[in-house]
Amino acid sequence: MTRIKQFASALLVCATGAALAGPVNVNTADAETISAELQGVGISKAIAIVEYRNANGPFKTADELVQVKGIGARTVDINRKNILVQAAGKKND
Repeated sequence: MTRIKQFASALLVCATGAALAGPVNVNTADAETISAELQGVGISKAIAIVEYRNANGPFKTADELVQVKGIGARTVDINRKNILVQAAGKKND
């Protein structure tokens, strides 16, 4: 029974973390913010997103994130509703 309680607690923690993720503009956010807001994106992947953005310009769509090493289509799909790509100072279309 203890294992079931531990498993249930772990699920609750994971579900709570997922619910707390929020929209993040990958064209303006720093790596720490990106890693905190997107599921499956740790600090090293978030740094790669920022470096790619700095080298190649802003992302036009969320799908362009797959061009970043370590970011796959599944990661984009999981986070799609929380990925914003608006330009700095503009409202999201």
